[in-house]
Amino acid sequence: MELILLKKNARSAVIEISDGGIFYTRFKYEIYINGKFYCQTEKTINCIFGLLPETEYEVLAKKSDGMESKINFATDYEFVALDVRKFGAKGDGISDDTVYIQAAIMACPKNSRVFIPKGIYKITNIFLKSDVKIELAKDAVLLAESERISHAVFPGMIESYDEKDEYNLGTWEGNPLDMFAGIITGVDVQNVEIYGEGCIDGNASFENWWFDEKKMRIAFRPRIMFFNRCKGIAVFGLSFKNSPSWTIHPYFSQDIELLALNINNPKNSPNTDGIDIESSKNIAVKGAYFDLGDDCIAIKSGKIYMGRKYKTPSEQIYIYQCCMENGHGAITLGSEMSAGINGVLAEKCLFLNTDRGIRIKTRRGRGNLAVIDNVAFKDIKMQGVLTPFVVNCFYFCDPDGKSDYVQNKNPMPVDERIPFIKRLVFENITCLDSHVAAAYFYGLPERKIKEIILKNVFIAFAANAKSGFPDMLSGIKECSKQGIFAENVEKLSLDNVDICGYEGEKYIICNVDDVSIE
Repeated sequence: MELILLKKNARSAVIEISDGGIFYTRFKYEIYINGKFYCQTEKTINCIFGLLPETEYEVLAKKSDGMESKINFATDYEFVALDVRKFGAKGDGISDDTVYIQAAIMACPKNSRVFIPKGIYKITNIFLKSDVKIELAKDAVLLAESERISHAVFPGMIESYDEKDEYNLGTWEGNPLDMFAGIITGVDVQNVEIYGEGCIDGNASFENWWFDEKKMRIAFRPRIMFFNRCKGIAVFGLSFKNSPSWTIHPYFSQDIELLALNINNPKNSPNTDGIDIESSKNIAVKGAYFDLGDDCIAIKSGKIYMGRKYKTPSEQIYIYQCCMENGHGAITLGSEMSAGINGVLAEKCLFLNTDRGIRIKTRRGRGNLAVIDNVAFKDIKMQGVLTPFVVNCFYFCDPDGKSDYVQNKNPMPVDERIPFIKRLVFENITCLDSHVAAAYFYGLPERKIKEIILKNVFIAFAANAKSGFPDMLSGIKECSKQGIFAENVEKLSLDNVDICGYEGEKYIICNVDDVSIE
């Protein structure tokens, strides 16, 4: 067992207990701070709050048998702390506290902190500035106003004065469209930390944001957190719930850390993804828990206009020690990925009762910049996932999603509209109580998936497995306990892949140029 320091500032720290566990530690541990008991934990990644600036700390993790590990560090310097109540915030859940919290943020100098104590703070949109730290104390709740007319609108695209350029603020499902600003919004800010034991409640329900969810009413629905062209953002320890749409959305941003977060949206809430990474790079998600109504983590890079115009892929994405529960997909790539996705590594994650485990989706029309490459999933455990592995190049999204051009299974001309999936690796993965299919890989006949590698993979079907569709494309039938389906793949390598409880054929392989089964 090893204790690792992941993050620290003047008032808190994030530590990892590395004992071989996935999201949950193998054993229970007691945490001591400078010899004083702090908490008991069974999670691998934990936050420590209530520290003092410029102070030496020893953190010790102890197992019941006496085994222990410790680390030492000094907290950072802090100049002042600005309590939002001293700026006029009431925290009574009735008064609008937006302007008072915003005043504290704008007045906060470098190396300082905005402090939000216990209470319910009703807000509309809060805007960040560079070099600010915001702490939400335990039992502090930022409660979003649900009336649309109270929220700021971000125009999708604003033409420059000389009509030679444009300025993009709003976005909806990969297109530059008018949207409401995020409940917490950063635009061109850097070096920001938002952390604590508090909660941000989007206050969405089927009476407001989730009603008629696809229709633009004034503007499209807001995110809880929206980072547009930001750099150096850290969010840790916080809880999120009842998001109007996607919960956390880094957009054309880089160097983002999302640590030990808890994201809960109702299972039937529409498009309430947990974290959507779009045209962003160097993003780390560690120790996060998801229980929500759509994809837990989705990686995107815009629809065709944004991909061709800005040519900004999502790249260097690291997902580690996370737990995904009850979503449509645990980790999804696409389908809006017209600028490509490159360099994704997810390891030591737990997927529970999601519709799909690892889900990659694209379609004709995304364009020839829509290249997915260097993607790896390692040391993953799945339980109750309907279909653990899905790669779908016929995803029927968008108004033309079911058109003959998108869904035709015959080869089409290879032109500027055709996407490309290159190398995918799935290694050391155990899937128990699966239902619909073990794996479903369907590439384009005119541009086959270049390479799929499954190594040390065990899949067991539930005895009472449900039937369903492996993914969203036309012309397929419902199935249950289906083995590995692969069509239009250049190279498929199955090394130590074991499937238990399947019915019918173990492998259904069509138009695969090179198949290696060991």
